[in-house]
This record gives sequence, structure tokens and C-alpha cells, in this order.
Amino acid sequence: MASDLDKAQEDADVTTETPDLDADSDSEDDLLIEEGEIAGDYLEQLLDVLDFDGDIDLDVEGDRAVVSIDGGKDLSKLVGRDGEILDALQELTRLAVQQVTGERSKLMLDIAGWRAGKRAELSQLGTAAAKRVLETGEREELTPMTPFERKIVHDAVAKIEGVSSESEGAEPQRRVVVVKN
Repeated sequence: MASDLDKAQEDADVTTETPDLDADSDSEDDLLIEEGEIAGDYLEQLLDVLDFDGDIDLDVEGDRAVVSIDGGKDLSKLVGRDGEILDALQELTRLAVQQVTGERSKLMLDIAGWRAGKRAELSQLGTAAAKRVLETGEREELTPMTPFERKIVHDAVAKIEGVSSESEGAEPQRRVVVVKN
């Protein structure tokens, strides 16, 4: 007859089995959906504690789960100046997901459309800078940006033939430089 300790060990063995991650991209999408659901549950509890209203939307974009909170009053308070609070909440949410899954998450959190708006603004900035460099032939240095912001600008510049971009400098003064090819 098995002891309670043996039964507990059997249960632990069952719960520590990891899924076959090489199965196919559907299983990867399933894992990202699971990340989003864990994050959504965590954020729902956080909103309740903070007494904020908001609708939580889950999505998958590329290789990351995307969680958005919209529709609530005063959600801009959860964004903060230049997205500082949003960045902190994103990191806390990633840690909450990691605690459940055991894997580091690349989850992206957006609140009140702030990141989406910032992405559009930075994409326009990168495109405009690329076009100016294409016309003048002179390299253009942009203002210092976060890694998130620089990636969006690099992506926008990459869509324009005849120019390229690189990052120069050290954090927090690292910036995008656009040059003619």
C-alpha cells in the first residue's frame, strides 16, 4: 500500500511533466494563449485590488502574447509618465506568468492604447527620417529612446529602400541613426 508521501510524489511527477514544445507552431500558439490567460487573470485581480475598471483583451502577435486593457476610466494613471508605470506593470505581469509556467515571458502589455499609439508615432518618425536621409544623403541622429522604441523605428526604416539604421551610444542615451546606403 502506497504511503501519502508516495502519492504526493506521484502527483508531483505528473505535474512537472513538460509538453513537447517541438510538436508544431500550434502548440507554441497554445502556450502563448496560455501565457495571455495567466496574465489576464493576474491583471484582472490587480485591477480589482486597485479599484480600476477595464476590459482585458488577449491576442498573439508573432512570438509573443499581447494583453490589452481598455475601456476603463482613469486607465492613463496605470500608464504613467512616458509609460513608466506601464513598463513596471508589464514586468510584474511577466514575472507572474513565469511563476506559473517556469519560463520567461516576452508578453507585451498595453493599457488604454498607449503602446499602440506610441508604435504608430514612432513608425511615422522612422519613416519620415528615412525619407529625409534619402533626399539629403545626410545621416540623421534621433533622440535617445528605449529598446522598445528603437526597434519600432528600425522596423520602419527597414521598409524604405536605400537607407538603413543602427543604434549608437550607451543607455540611457542610446539612439537610432539613419544613414543612406
